[in-house]
Amino acid sequence: MNLEIIGAESMGVRSLCCLVSLPDRRIVIDPGVALGYVRHGLLPHPLQVAVGRRVREKILRVLNNATDVVFSHLHGDHVPLVDANPYQLSVQALPSRFRELRCWSKSADDLSADMSRRFHALADLLRVNMQVAEGRSEGPLSFSRAVPHGASDSNMGTVMMTRIEMDNRVFVHASDIQLLDDLTVDRVMDWRPDIVLAAGPPLYLDRLSKAARERAWSNAVRLAQNIEIVILDHHLMRSMKGAVWLDELSMTVGRKVYCAADFMGRPRRLLEAERVQWYEQMPVPEKWHDDYAKGRVNPDGYLAENRLI
Repeated sequence: MNLEIIGAESMGVRSLCCLVSLPDRRIVIDPGVALGYVRHGLLPHPLQVAVGRRVREKILRVLNNATDVVFSHLHGDHVPLVDANPYQLSVQALPSRFRELRCWSKSADDLSADMSRRFHALADLLRVNMQVAEGRSEGPLSFSRAVPHGASDSNMGTVMMTRIEMDNRVFVHASDIQLLDDLTVDRVMDWRPDIVLAAGPPLYLDRLSKAARERAWSNAVRLAQNIEIVILDHHLMRSMKGAVWLDELSMTVGRKVYCAADFMGRPRRLLEAERVQWYEQMPVPEKWHDDYAKGRVNPDGYLAENRLI
């Protein structure tokens, strides 16, 4: 079993997309990307836009060779979209063979009107190949029943977790659980994983209570003390507070707890968290984002200038 993380906040974008390669299966989980449309009153810096394009291109390449695709839930940083903004992955960009993939999806239960439209748009595209997978198992794949997106009382809906097993090694993708629900973390532990990729708590949100922060910390310690490799990213790495929190967690448990960039052996690039600094360091021309949306400018020069290619 080989795990490749394709996109995450520590790698410059909003995503928790990964590829799990088995001898006869190539499973892409959550093939979506976003950039945080507005943070600190600012649209994504062109440097982040350029990184986002690279991640989007990588997702399309791995989908072109995939056998399976998993949708943990229907948020725009996790699935291709019919109504994508210029920084997301559009359904129209998907390779033609996407329709041939075995798709394992969260159900349409408890979805908002917008999320329901996204579910049915993908179902129309994939037809019989899109199967509701909650609570099911197929070969090396097992799927949880719906668990809370964050805290159980968050009103953010639910997500589906994925377990993949091969040769007595177990990987769990725990998308957007944020470590805020004890029972959800119990379910992860019950699966006895060797490696977990999960969304950490959204420390960047001031409304996150002290009790919720303490719960997330306690659950993170539980995971790190009992699982060989723990990778926490996504909401956690949308602020520099998250990076400090992760390093403090490693020191507390006495072993490395990874973010996605750490696991992939790359430098951390918290481009959303650093958006204000990038605007100060590299001012953005007026109407740049309008020109980008119309295909008039190419952001790749920002990658070269910052040695990110």
